[in-house]
Amino acid sequence: MRAVSGVWRWRHNPLRRATDRREAWVTLVALLLMVLAAPALGWLCGSLTDGVLQESVRSQQEQRRATTAVVVRRSAGAARLVGDPEVSSERTPQTSVVARWKAPDGTPRSGRVSTPSRIVDPGSRVRIWTDRQGRPALRPMDAPTARTHAVLAGVGVALLGAALVEGGRRLIVWRMVHRRYERLDRAWAEAGPDWGRTGTGS
Repeated sequence: MRAVSGVWRWRHNPLRRATDRREAWVTLVALLLMVLAAPALGWLCGSLTDGVLQESVRSQQEQRRATTAVVVRRSAGAARLVGDPEVSSERTPQTSVVARWKAPDGTPRSGRVSTPSRIVDPGSRVRIWTDRQGRPALRPMDAPTARTHAVLAGVGVALLGAALVEGGRRLIVWRMVHRRYERLDRAWAEAGPDWGRTGTGS
């Protein structure tokens, strides 16, 4: 609103300068870009990102499956916090164990896997994720997590766009003020020899 009032005020002010009007218009245009263009750009980026991530969610859910593994023994190392940013924003304690399970085609498999289960005694059953060949895999991303990432991307782009517009406005206004001072300096330099002398230069 300051930009709008500035443009209106300088429009009818007898002391207005061309530079004042230009600065007010630059501010008004920057405000419109920040209010309209930046959110639109953020929405577009968020929508495109959501489409890509939702496709990734569907692909991961098709290629990975949950299965039950039987713990053979606990692997060396203490429980650790693991958070996969592509899957969930939550960090859960994971325990590394050696386990055996069956691949989708029934082939026996064994190896080292991580599980959030607190019961990891030999013979206990834990839930793991595998790919189509039965190899251990990360849990597939879920749709809400993908949407959260898309929203954050859209907000980030909108804020970045607004920051770039504001940076551009400040740079343009700085250049305009700098040029105004250069003109004033030249005018003072030309008037300097006659300053304080009545009737000189006439």
